[in-house]
Amino acid sequence: MSTKAYEGTYNGEQAIWLQAGRYEAVVLPEVGANLIAFRDIEKEYRFLREPAMEEMEAFKERPIVHGIPVLFPPNRYEDGKFPWKGKVFQFPVNEPKTGNHLHGFVHNIPWAVENFSADEQGSRVSLALRVREGHSVHEFLPFDFTIRLSYTLNEQGLHQQISVHNDGQEAMPCLLAFHTTINAPFAVNSQPSDYSFQMTIGERWALNDRMLPTGEYQALSADEEKMKVGGLSPFFEGMDNHYTSVPQNSRNFMALTDAREGIKLVYDVGTSYKQWMIWNNGKTEGFFCPEPQMNLVNAPNVDLPADQIGLVSLEPGEVWEETARLYTIQVAK
Repeated sequence: MSTKAYEGTYNGEQAIWLQAGRYEAVVLPEVGANLIAFRDIEKEYRFLREPAMEEMEAFKERPIVHGIPVLFPPNRYEDGKFPWKGKVFQFPVNEPKTGNHLHGFVHNIPWAVENFSADEQGSRVSLALRVREGHSVHEFLPFDFTIRLSYTLNEQGLHQQISVHNDGQEAMPCLLAFHTTINAPFAVNSQPSDYSFQMTIGERWALNDRMLPTGEYQALSADEEKMKVGGLSPFFEGMDNHYTSVPQNSRNFMALTDAREGIKLVYDVGTSYKQWMIWNNGKTEGFFCPEPQMNLVNAPNVDLPADQIGLVSLEPGEVWEETARLYTIQVAK
């Protein structure tokens, strides 16, 4: 297997390129460490939604619906308020239609490249975001911490490892998600109608008109029940839905099958992600976002047990860590 890791550009933007056998991946350090591309170059599959050259400025203004953006803290917070251990942090209200803060502070700022390398085992890159006093994130989350994100590319696909290290002297919140944007179709000769998916959802959270959880569940439709076993189009209806995750066979995943190609893309995200968001842009064919999320939307403002809603606290010196993987398997046509 030939491998390579090198610094280059992607549509004019600084990029780290990884190559391993038939696979290729690209990370954009200056735009939130977004893993903007994961491809099978032999079969011409592009698994992630990528911005075209003419879309780059719009992408950098809103780098949410391409690649794999990091959300910290993820999703919505009512009136921008984030209560934490007797204090209330005020986030900017950046979603005027709901009056909420949306998607946190790390997906659109530069990360540092720690290293990149390649050998016979694969190619890899490590990036870090160190937040201290004076950093733009510290203004809203006044804690000292480091987020480290690593990607490895090899014959088994794309491997992701992320950790959050509390470098400070007080307990800090650790709430994280990925707004992963999957192409459907990802194959050149396939159509959206060739695709079906499966997802390890459990209960669906009821949301109010501000897209915030009420704290109650709502009944799953017959189609939503099919999400648990597969065979359902990712565009069966418009989705901006929030679910608990319930691992199957000890795995937490989304699997997208291309019946024409006889290939299944598996997004295995690890069991620390207790919640799923799924969004398909009003069932607009072409892409959808299965988003693994540690916490319930608006968790600090919801009066439910911390363990149930993923309201994770890191004590000084503690580290939270999780892994994920994107890979393909052959299935019957």
